[in-house]
Amino acid sequence: MPVCLGFLLYFCGEIYGMLVIDRAEKIVFQDNRIVKGWECVNFDGGCALNRNNDMKLLILDFDGTIGNTNSLITSTMQSTLRELDLPVCSAEECSRTIGLPLEQCFLEVLHSSDPAVAKQCATVYRRIFSVSNHPGSVPVFPHVLESIRFFYHKGMIITLASSRGHASLEAFVEEMHLKSYISCILGADDVQRSKPDPYPVQKILRTFSVDPQEALVVGDTKFDILMGKRAGARTCGVTYGNGYRNELEGAGADMIVDDFGQIPELLKGKE
Repeated sequence: MPVCLGFLLYFCGEIYGMLVIDRAEKIVFQDNRIVKGWECVNFDGGCALNRNNDMKLLILDFDGTIGNTNSLITSTMQSTLRELDLPVCSAEECSRTIGLPLEQCFLEVLHSSDPAVAKQCATVYRRIFSVSNHPGSVPVFPHVLESIRFFYHKGMIITLASSRGHASLEAFVEEMHLKSYISCILGADDVQRSKPDPYPVQKILRTFSVDPQEALVVGDTKFDILMGKRAGARTCGVTYGNGYRNELEGAGADMIVDDFGQIPELLKGKE
């Protein structure tokens, strides 16, 4: 299949380092090698991977996958702990909880099991966050917007599944001009059980009558990957967010990318 270098660079950017593909078969792609089960189409400086294009549905995480909220979240968590005169943990400790429901994040960093404390922290957090989160404070990660538009014009259903509240997600989607591309927004208050439980993915699959193997869950933490795997969906981890590559691998991610713009080429079917 002929490949246009300009097209690839526009949607994918330059591909660096190693992509881990199909962990179940322990397949690794690196330095233009042909990978078992995939067709490798070479071009100067990189490679595009093709497989049968059977993906119908994307389920995307938000924090650390679409929006770079790390600094805003961690500083707000620390401010919350200070205001309540609770032990203040490091930004890294806060960051490792991103992806869990808000109250659970505080239980984790405080090593607590007291739901009353967690609820109080969540209330203070939301107040501080609403003041600190002004327009433009959360940048979109590189190549996310172009790739989402690409998926949309290819006819894929694009959805969000996040541990953030629904109203907050809607506000970010509006601010980032993604409203016309997103078919479903699922926040923590829209589900009975949150990540890493498979329930959010299962609910979206039922909504659109899509089989698990026709869906791809994309996220930056092990919670996203575990959620997708437990629902039977394919999964893709991104390394630029809040999680770590070894955690994504350990959770069983089918693909791992360093740039969101690499995903369109990994899913691009034979033309």
